[in-house]
Amino acid sequence: MIYINNVYKSIGNKSVLKSINLKVQKGSIFGLIGENGAGKTTLIKCLTGIYKADKGEIKIDNEEVFENNKIKDRMGYVADQNNYFSFFKVKEIINFYKDTYSNFSIDRFRKLNNIFKIFENKRIKDLSKGMKMQLSLMLNLSINAKVLILDEPTSGLDVIVKKKFTNILLEEVEKNNTTIFISSHNLGDLERICDNIAIINRGEIKYVNSIENMKKNIKKLQVLFNGKVPEEIHSWKEIMYIKNIGRINYIITKNYSKKLEDNLINMGAQFVEEIDLGLEEMFIYSVGEELDSEKCMS
Repeated sequence: MIYINNVYKSIGNKSVLKSINLKVQKGSIFGLIGENGAGKTTLIKCLTGIYKADKGEIKIDNEEVFENNKIKDRMGYVADQNNYFSFFKVKEIINFYKDTYSNFSIDRFRKLNNIFKIFENKRIKDLSKGMKMQLSLMLNLSINAKVLILDEPTSGLDVIVKKKFTNILLEEVEKNNTTIFISSHNLGDLERICDNIAIINRGEIKYVNSIENMKKNIKKLQVLFNGKVPEEIHSWKEIMYIKNIGRINYIITKNYSKKLEDNLINMGAQFVEEIDLGLEEMFIYSVGEELDSEKCMS
């Protein structure tokens, strides 16, 4: 559905994106994670056709995105900052979208607005940051998009509205087979809804995996030995991290299996207990050390 192949992009004299390669399946939710300045927004602007890539190709449904009005007519884009004309009224922005997108549904907008309740006679300048984000989300959900590109869409939303929004996204994928590409700093937001995730650092994709695979393979084990951890265990390829606190050893696996637990017991472990890990901890253990080492070298 979304195909990004060997994409490079420079802004001024600065190289922002370097050899970006990603594939996003139709009807899935793909999360992009990275620090400020990592290249997330630049990649999204290339994906939406705002920027033209210096090199490489970006396709949706096997068609190039840049200057392709057919593709853009079925693409929703929610920016991290929604700079609508501040003196426009909400109803005027609705009319703009209705005139711009061939499949815009005012009925869908009104149905969504029954949830978010933004007055159509209000001027954009009088809306809070969170309300502007809600308006942008409603408008782009109402164009019946095949693809939704969302850049920090939960920024400014309170906990209740955020939960409503994530439920709407899940429903959008289930009912309409919409493909969603979402960027966020908040890994907790992505953990619930994403099928696959990638981390970008200094303009390069450092890690791509599915949430399912991460949860299956990256685990934290609490292990008790009668004495020190046997030296041999430190070299096991399934293990990426061991930390000792008192008598307890915490072992982080990158390729968990029941056989690994059995091997620990055979090496003298008195008990092995699995501890739940969230997406944020998984990323810290799986890519955090690599990113930290790069910072130290810079």
